[in-house]
Amino acid sequence: MLKHCVFLNFKNNFSEDEKKDIMTGLAGLVGVVDGMTDMTFGPNLDFEMKTPDFDYGFIVTFRDRAAHLAYEAHSTHVEMGAKLVAACTGGAEGIIVFDLET
Repeated sequence: MLKHCVFLNFKNNFSEDEKKDIMTGLAGLVGVVDGMTDMTFGPNLDFEMKTPDFDYGFIVTFRDRAAHLAYEAHSTHVEMGAKLVAACTGGAEGIIVFDLET
């Protein structure tokens, strides 16, 4: 199993509705992309106060790397990914990705 963890530093003027629209678009791929089994998303609670710049994130669960590759190539992911890059401070620099095999 693969956990795709994405942490986002959204621009200050990016609204909660805009964030939710992108997350809902990506979450809509659960059950569409074979092997994409789950997606959760929400604001960073940052209890340890170590990541104040990264205010939002999501985690996607994939069966395996092949499912992750299918997700990467899917047109909805490409579209939403471009929106995420445009919405984050510094573009792609405002996005951190961790892929964990579990």
